[in-house]
Amino acid sequence: MAIPTPKPAWLDADLELLADNATRFFTRECLPHQARWREQRRGDRDIWLKAGEAGLLCASIPEEYGGGGGHFGHEVAITQAHAHSLAGGFSNGVHSVIVAHYILRYGTEAQKRRWLPKMASGETVAAIAMTEPGAGSDLQAIRTSARRDGDSYVINGAKTFITNGYHADLICIVCRTSDAPGAKGLSLVMAEVKDLPGFRRGRLLDKMGQHTIDTCELFFDDMRVPVEDLLGTQEGQGFRQLMEQLPRERLIIAVGGVATL
Repeated sequence: MAIPTPKPAWLDADLELLADNATRFFTRECLPHQARWREQRRGDRDIWLKAGEAGLLCASIPEEYGGGGGHFGHEVAITQAHAHSLAGGFSNGVHSVIVAHYILRYGTEAQKRRWLPKMASGETVAAIAMTEPGAGSDLQAIRTSARRDGDSYVINGAKTFITNGYHADLICIVCRTSDAPGAKGLSLVMAEVKDLPGFRRGRLLDKMGQHTIDTCELFFDDMRVPVEDLLGTQEGQGFRQLMEQLPRERLIIAVGGVATL
């Protein structure tokens, strides 16, 4: 005899409807492609546009920036539906729950209006580049540098294990904008990398799980990014920004962690 599972107190009728719609989307648009996506180690690019059209991207971003106007519960409902469907293909958690909220919390008004609507539609895919070959969880050991040269930052370094890295158009790069030791010199710089000189994508990485989600190496060789693309208005705030947002990241990873595709 099956033991009924009590409905979580946070799951109201609106969120149940969203979860049902998301489940139907993942069943229809993702599950039929799993074998091919596992072989190519990534989903197809158009899955992002389809997810945007279905209202599954940036659900907790205000409507004025193109989002769904919801809250964290909406993201949980979508993420759980994705995980329970055992459907991969893309990492909405990194895109909608992590990068979008860095922009919403720290970005200027111009940055929000420039990036968030296209993230919500799926026209722009976002990733965050923290981990380096020599710096995993120790963010203070990051060596990627962004040196100011006139109206640009010149970025040099390498990142690895970057989720959404293969399809990413917009990357939030954790880098050093000064020689200050430890966490003091870290900043977050956004980079629109399509056709950007000095930007290279490395190999798609073979992982123990989540084989349909693209994860790769990224390289920056004298890559120039406008100074106005610093996230926020002041250098050296990157470590504080990361520490403020990491709890949200850990929560959404825990929610979706049941799926190891």
